[in-house]
Amino acid sequence: MKNIRILDCTLRDGGRIINCSFSDAETKDISYRLSSAKIDIIEVGFLRDPAKVNYQGNSTFFTKVDQIRPFVKKDSHTKYVAFIDYELYDFDTLTPYDGTSIDGVRVGFTKKSFETNKEDIIRCLNSVKEKGYMLFIQGVNSLGYTDKEFLELLELVNTIHPNGFGIVDTYGAMYVDDVDRIYTLVDHNMSEDIAIDFHSHNNFQLSFAFAQEIIRLSNGKRKVILDGTLNGMGKGAGNLNTELIVDFMVRKRNYDYDLDAIFDIIDDYILNYHSLHPWGYSIPALMGGIYKSHPNNIIYLTEKFRLATKDIKYIISMIDPQLRMRYDYDNIKRLYQEYNHTKVDDHQALKSIKDRLEGRKILLLLPGNSISVYKQDILDCVEKNNLLVIMVNFIDKDFLKSDSLVFWGSTKRYNYFKPQRELVQSILTSNVESDNSNDIVVNYDSYIDRTKDYSDNTMLMLLRVLNRIDVTSYYIAGFDGFTSESENYCYTNKSEERFSFKYREINNAIETHLKSFAETVGDKLKVKFLTPSIYKNIFEK
Repeated sequence: MKNIRILDCTLRDGGRIINCSFSDAETKDISYRLSSAKIDIIEVGFLRDPAKVNYQGNSTFFTKVDQIRPFVKKDSHTKYVAFIDYELYDFDTLTPYDGTSIDGVRVGFTKKSFETNKEDIIRCLNSVKEKGYMLFIQGVNSLGYTDKEFLELLELVNTIHPNGFGIVDTYGAMYVDDVDRIYTLVDHNMSEDIAIDFHSHNNFQLSFAFAQEIIRLSNGKRKVILDGTLNGMGKGAGNLNTELIVDFMVRKRNYDYDLDAIFDIIDDYILNYHSLHPWGYSIPALMGGIYKSHPNNIIYLTEKFRLATKDIKYIISMIDPQLRMRYDYDNIKRLYQEYNHTKVDDHQALKSIKDRLEGRKILLLLPGNSISVYKQDILDCVEKNNLLVIMVNFIDKDFLKSDSLVFWGSTKRYNYFKPQRELVQSILTSNVESDNSNDIVVNYDSYIDRTKDYSDNTMLMLLRVLNRIDVTSYYIAGFDGFTSESENYCYTNKSEERFSFKYREINNAIETHLKSFAETVGDKLKVKFLTPSIYKNIFEK
């Protein structure tokens, strides 16, 4: 059974890179020629609220179904659709289907809208069907749903029973395992006669691979719709290339699309747009995929500040995950200023640290309560092995030698131990405001991962710094893990007790980070614990 259909959305999603400003002549010719190439479904453009868009032609932002009529070739097998963003259209203005314009409507809505306006969304979706149109539901940003939430969405889909339901990789953030998981979830829980539509963005250069994976998963049974655009046209990294999936279906599945006709359209129209408004894979687009960010955030940082790639990465990571999905240029400017305040070039700092540690055995000493219990044993080990001691976020004078170091990742601890800091060389991350010109400062953002909670734990940052300079062998003491049953620190620190309700969460998060770190470093990592630690088994195997 030929269960795969191709939907070309060049005139809609592809057009966003030019604000959908195709001329009427272009829209008609592209639409007609896509139909002649036997493309199954053509998305001619958006339907927007007439109160917000003043349609005067030469645009694929339409406000009425009648306006689309000239661009629809009705004497063909092709179906024509328009896209409605739930928040941007008044469904009461949708006129009934009369067979002279589009055949169907695709309706997209965000998770937030689904949670807050579920009943109205149901009303709007049902109204599309009641007015005689084919209905296709697009759950924007499928990765934003948990499996449980997705199942709730599928319950609604089964109840409304549209012609298709879309898995949407809105921010180009999916990997193949994400596609497998979500497709399987949908396939197992959605009515068999509803098509699965897949819409991807090419931030990781995986759109074509995803399309092939969806075809494989469908196993010739489930009806599937694959979205693509000519030459991958689209904002940022763009979309699945229609010509790639057409060629695949012709050569591998014996479909009868006309690839030559597709190439002609690209030559006549799309290549010119590409030269004027480039799209496709880029490092900034990769950042957009990693951090699930609206492409406008990336574009703004690239064009406004002409930043280096890693700087774009760090600033995007500073935006709240929910806010990344839209754009707020004032917020980005503020974060840019904040980032510049802490950014440092730490190449020389790392070289200085590496020189200090060269050829030395090292003890990483943390302020866990265990060092009070095992202090003499630790001191004996330091003496016996001539260990260079790096204290972490605290200073204990019993361990101070002329070659000792202290690593600071907390402004609060750095200030608390100010009197003792005069006795020792300090290394600090750049988020800590230095008050000593002799401090060695490393770049804070290089040693954290803002996508993961508690990645700014000072010990984790120190381990990453050491790994950066190829130091992967050390003793550890005082890295106990948090407990509510006894003292956590070797010095009085009652202020931390207010976080006791989070101790389990913190321990688990740090354990996850440490496992990832140990896996990354691999066999080079050689660690010996001198005191009990809940993390000991991660390192000592």
